[in-house]
Amino acid sequence: MRREKMRGSSVESNVVLVAKRSKYVILALFVIAVYGSWSVYEHQFLKLPNPLGAEQVGKRGFSEHEAIKHVIALTQLGPHPVASDALDHALDYVLQAIETIKQTAHWEVDVELDVFHAKSGANTMIGGLFKGKTLVYSDLNHIVLRISPKYTPQARENAILVSSHIDTVFSAEGAGDCSSCVAVMLELARGVSQWAHGFKNAVIFLFNTGEEEGLNGAHSFITQHSWSDTVTVAIDLEAMGVGGKSGIFQAGPQPWAIETFALAAKFPSGQIVAQDIFKSGAIKSATDFQVYQELAGLSGLDFAYADNTAVYHTKNDKLKLLKPGSLQHLGENMLAFLLKAGTSTNLPKGKEKNSGGKSGQDTAIYFDILGTYMVVFRQRFASMLYNSMILQALLIWMTSLIMGGYSALVSLALSSLSLMLMWMCAIGFSVLVAFVLPLVSSSPIPFISSPWLVVGLFGAPAVLGAFTGQHVGYLILLKHLTKTFSRRNRNLPLVVREDLAKLDAERWLFKAGLMQWLVLLIVGNFYKIGSSYLALAWLATPAFAYGLLEATLSPARLPKPLKTLTLLIGLSVPFLLSSGIIIHLVATLIGTAVRLERSPGSNPEWLGNVIVAIFIAAIACLTLVYLLSYIHISGAKMPLIVTTCLLFGISLAVVQLGVVPPFNEDTARAINVVHIVDLTGARGKTQEPASHISLFSTTPGSLVKEVEQIGEGFTCGTDKPLDFVTFLVKYGCWSDKNANIGWHETDIPLIHVEDDTKGDNRVSHVSIDTKLSTRWTLGINTDEVEDFQLKDGREELVPIGDKSNVDGWHIIQFSGGKKSPRKFSLTLFWAANNHTGMSDSNREKKPLLKLRTDVDTLTLPTETVLGKLPHWCSLFGKSTSPLTLAFLTSLAVDF
Repeated sequence: MRREKMRGSSVESNVVLVAKRSKYVILALFVIAVYGSWSVYEHQFLKLPNPLGAEQVGKRGFSEHEAIKHVIALTQLGPHPVASDALDHALDYVLQAIETIKQTAHWEVDVELDVFHAKSGANTMIGGLFKGKTLVYSDLNHIVLRISPKYTPQARENAILVSSHIDTVFSAEGAGDCSSCVAVMLELARGVSQWAHGFKNAVIFLFNTGEEEGLNGAHSFITQHSWSDTVTVAIDLEAMGVGGKSGIFQAGPQPWAIETFALAAKFPSGQIVAQDIFKSGAIKSATDFQVYQELAGLSGLDFAYADNTAVYHTKNDKLKLLKPGSLQHLGENMLAFLLKAGTSTNLPKGKEKNSGGKSGQDTAIYFDILGTYMVVFRQRFASMLYNSMILQALLIWMTSLIMGGYSALVSLALSSLSLMLMWMCAIGFSVLVAFVLPLVSSSPIPFISSPWLVVGLFGAPAVLGAFTGQHVGYLILLKHLTKTFSRRNRNLPLVVREDLAKLDAERWLFKAGLMQWLVLLIVGNFYKIGSSYLALAWLATPAFAYGLLEATLSPARLPKPLKTLTLLIGLSVPFLLSSGIIIHLVATLIGTAVRLERSPGSNPEWLGNVIVAIFIAAIACLTLVYLLSYIHISGAKMPLIVTTCLLFGISLAVVQLGVVPPFNEDTARAINVVHIVDLTGARGKTQEPASHISLFSTTPGSLVKEVEQIGEGFTCGTDKPLDFVTFLVKYGCWSDKNANIGWHETDIPLIHVEDDTKGDNRVSHVSIDTKLSTRWTLGINTDEVEDFQLKDGREELVPIGDKSNVDGWHIIQFSGGKKSPRKFSLTLFWAANNHTGMSDSNREKKPLLKLRTDVDTLTLPTETVLGKLPHWCSLFGKSTSPLTLAFLTSLAVDF
């Protein structure tokens, strides 16, 4: 450590310069950052309340021990999708549980039960995933429960809706999605039935079906049930994983519900960061809350379990992964909220429920602190706060630059260059690893079953890259500052001028971090991004600490080393507010990589890695910019390089040697096994249907290893793309072994042109017979067809009107119960200039209609393949996924 004392008229007397910081200080800072971040995450997302029994909570409380009984009963039924016998049994079970609630309810409480059979309907919403689609449903059964004070009949006119779905996808027993939600609702209903005699509002519990097929249950309730007109607030309970804390990830647009929840909840959990990400479309999903917001104009809250998100819609959505305390956490929060909301006289009424305030100024910004306290403030206040901070920061920067003159302006430019180099190197190093991983691992995403691997695989290169880029910028900045101090302080020894330049460069790098967050705050404030409060925290607290402990009133004063206390004070609040969220988001992002390939084979194998790598690199650059600025004049440079390289090398070796498998029994690869009967090649001519067993995966990577274990004559490649109407499988495996058994030609759906009126206003009438199927998807070529009408023979399902499209197709997605119609009439209104801009060869390739019908049955060859499926694989289901038997047919344009 070098020290110099200086005396002179232009220099403060007795000034001590320290141009080197101990490496142990840097090590201690990194340890505090890592340990502190994990502690925040643990308290905010992992710490759950103790499960309580019925004897502990009494009649009026929430008991997880009682709720878990419902989860056990529902999961024992196995998968229970729409139109299955298992779903009928699940409905019967919920009915029996409600009958018990009715019998034990408080004598002054009215408990009304309605078994609601929804008639046919069509969901024509165009937001999010619904663009280019019409979702049609029929023969759905729901259970609706209304609890209200018996002697306050007007309470029924203002209801709080609590909603979730009983049905599951065909591939999962649904412990998380969403038997846990149903169980919580049943236990909540039992508790509310003991309190509601003091309510001023009713509570409606909707146990719907058809959610997994396109939010059909919520849509049918809102459009067909008489009680829906009384709903003023909607609460949706969902899951995109199993267990953990059920947090709010959507709220509003009117702030009443989130403000009330913040006041009432015992263990509040919710982040507007999740809402911003969800609404951006980064997560390709939708919940019933979208129906309640867009269709009914309601405000409210949307909760979701998000732990173990990699098991979503797979065989591993099972009871053993449901952490103790998960149901207690949601149940106690919801019960407290319903008790406060039920007695409130301020529920949104009339047009208020459709209002989010003037230009969104009354929408709520919300986040929890360590899962114990929730902060809520409105956008109007946020804008005032952000604008104030931005103006103050700009004023300080302008004053500083004016006082510092040309040298300060150049220093700002060069410190900004260090930021750009930091981002470029951090992203570059991490992305390079993303490209390498598929070459050295059996799976392009080898970290799914062991998410901690990303710390070494991407985190270490990101930190090394961020430091490298910033250090290059530091050296460039140092060169400029050395010249500046040489001109201004010629009376000082050379070694002192060099030390002064180092100290000033360190300060400029720290201030560059402030500039980075100021820019983000300006952008977030301009676009009214809810999570801009994080930019405020990362700007205001470090700026306050710097101003308190480091800032000088005159540029003539010589720089001193940055104090460690400045960093500790400056980063305490930002790390408290953001570290838990960051870790949770990384875990969620890793889990969603299992189902990244919506159209298998359409994306390069490294895409998932690149997304994770860029996300982690961005986190490193945003959160470590201040800490890294302390390293350049310390003895920690080489230890940092060695440590990050060693961590990366160990992680890469673990992956390459297969020490940790990419997937395992509890975190499985998502695959689909479908017996295909394909008649799309007939093009209106008589032709034998082609049949084969198809194997494909929504998880990136080849299926060679899986096929080797299965056998059964599978061939893999891109030679046989399959159009499943809603998505295209470009890479998959297929086998013809025994593919001609298990189905009959009479099961093949029929598309028949009844009549065709040609002319300027061409109209075609087409009949469709789906035979065995009550779940089908029809694509209509909107390059040829301007509009259409769909009927089931008795009533109109899809009326004439504007239809959206995606890539020249409008999709009708139908799902219904056992008694759903199977014969339909489709009227096509051709476009006036349907030949314009399209060659005859393209028109010949693209059919007029294409149809896929699904049958939930296991043929012998499919059952054989599933029996040989590796333990690290699981069937994956979603609304667009084919079932285990699918028929494909089409109608040519020139029929």
